[in-house]
Amino acid sequence: MSTDSERDAIDHHVREIRERGYTIVHGVLRSDEADELTDDLARIEHQIAVVPADNDFEGTRTLRVYNLLRHGPLWQRIPVNPRVLPIVDGVLDPGCLVSSLSSIRIQPGETAQPIHSDDQLIPLVQPHPSIICNSMWALTDFTEANGATRLVPGSHRLAKPDFGGTYPTVAAEMAKGDVLVWDGSLAHCGGANSTDADRVGIAMNYCAGWIRQQENQQLGLDPALVSTFEPRLRELVGYGVYMGLIGHIEKRSPAQQLSDDGTGLPMVWDSA
Repeated sequence: MSTDSERDAIDHHVREIRERGYTIVHGVLRSDEADELTDDLARIEHQIAVVPADNDFEGTRTLRVYNLLRHGPLWQRIPVNPRVLPIVDGVLDPGCLVSSLSSIRIQPGETAQPIHSDDQLIPLVQPHPSIICNSMWALTDFTEANGATRLVPGSHRLAKPDFGGTYPTVAAEMAKGDVLVWDGSLAHCGGANSTDADRVGIAMNYCAGWIRQQENQQLGLDPALVSTFEPRLRELVGYGVYMGLIGHIEKRSPAQQLSDDGTGLPMVWDSA
């Protein structure tokens, strides 16, 4: 149960996203928690032999690990974080889904990513109601010099940006442990890294419960693993039903596929 001060903080962040397209939540992770994630990420990168991509969007000096939820319980804490998820719920609604969970390690010498919006490929005319809400978790300090995410404030209320176009941007500088949250219609990009150290972040992305997720969570995660998730996380990866209609299996929640519970669930048309 949220306290009044916690509710006020959530409302403040949601208002900032509505008005300028983004907000920064300070001190979500302690320093040791950020370091624990950084160490485990290095383990995963080594284990699966991650190398940079060969395109400007993903970066030629950037390491990315996708589908992090399959790599251990440490990563299961991120989607359900009590200081960030309620903000996302406020931008979308509590029926939102995990769209993707990945890491972005921008290494020295990387150039800036092309400007884009995260709903660039969705065939909706902008501005439109929020359908995507994404977040970037700083596992190291984010500075203008090391590639902090660059944003075009207010652009979520304008037409979609020209991919790779030139726009005035601001750097979302953050301390280690801070989290940037933005509307998916906001024009932005990863910055260039002119330092001699990596900039490491976690991209925790959400979408409305009625659109397709960026990463196919149902096929990308073993049901045996999902059965160990807490109930809210199961729903977030798609084992739920949106608005009593979208995503059911013969009037049963997909979560019931993880057990022998044969009972159905109320559907939206039952109240008609």
